[in-house]
Amino acid sequence: MAVLALDIGATKFAAGLVDDAGRVTAVRRAPVPATGVWEVCRDLLLAVAGGDTVTAVGIGSAGPVDVPAGVTGPLNIPEWRSGFGIVAAVEALFPGATVRFAIDGACLALAERNSGALRGVRNALAMTVSSGIGGGIVVDGRVSLGRTGNAGHIGHIVVPGWDVPCACGGVGCVEAVASGMSSARWARERGWTGETGAELAQAARAGEPIAVAALARAGTALGQAISSAAGLLDVDTVVIGGGFAHSGEPLWQPLRAAVERHAGLGFLRGLRVELSRLDDGATLVGAAVLASSAENPFGAVHP
Repeated sequence: MAVLALDIGATKFAAGLVDDAGRVTAVRRAPVPATGVWEVCRDLLLAVAGGDTVTAVGIGSAGPVDVPAGVTGPLNIPEWRSGFGIVAAVEALFPGATVRFAIDGACLALAERNSGALRGVRNALAMTVSSGIGGGIVVDGRVSLGRTGNAGHIGHIVVPGWDVPCACGGVGCVEAVASGMSSARWARERGWTGETGAELAQAARAGEPIAVAALARAGTALGQAISSAAGLLDVDTVVIGGGFAHSGEPLWQPLRAAVERHAGLGFLRGLRVELSRLDDGATLVGAAVLASSAENPFGAVHP
């Protein structure tokens, strides 16, 4: 039976049905509104469910989150920043359904472990590089949530050289430097006339100097963050998904160069960093894996 899944992103929401083979159907998407955020999520879920009985719902959300409490508080959604009880709201919408919830990076890690680049990999980092930057950790073959569900939230590793204020209240976070949203903002401040990270990537591939510089900056910061995280976690594989990650060589060449420069420890020799082969429905797939698992794949932290 297909599982209903919800992806709460920094700038858009997606809902869909995911079957046992990991195929996503009936996908609906909507931009994140300034107000009425839950109402948009609710309408997406109801539209995808189509009146059928819902027995399981998986939710992957941008962070930070409080998984034991079932609360999400994405930094880029002001209406929810102080916390919204997403699990209770979905349980009320679909009485009797099993509802499971995790940060989006952990859902990506689940999807990659089950059907992507992390199949058979025991220790790894999965990253989302899109409007924001998140991640999930595979430790000894199991996706780790940590104490509150925010383990792997690599977007707030501080990278050297850029004292950029971050929405989290810190300074120099890789998300503030290298996300699609942040990179587009940096380019606009220097005269680029586009709007989105996707447009910026297209401009960089066409050789526009400001766009090329923006992606070089982002790639370098990502490579620095990846090197730090890989050394801390002792992983041998990093897989990166998300829309901005598909920007091509203007992002990936400086990213690889930064990893080569900074991942100098002997145990990091041969560190594999690659683009996810899963499409932009990976968070939905991982959320469905979470909701449909006979036992909780994360361990006791999940209610």
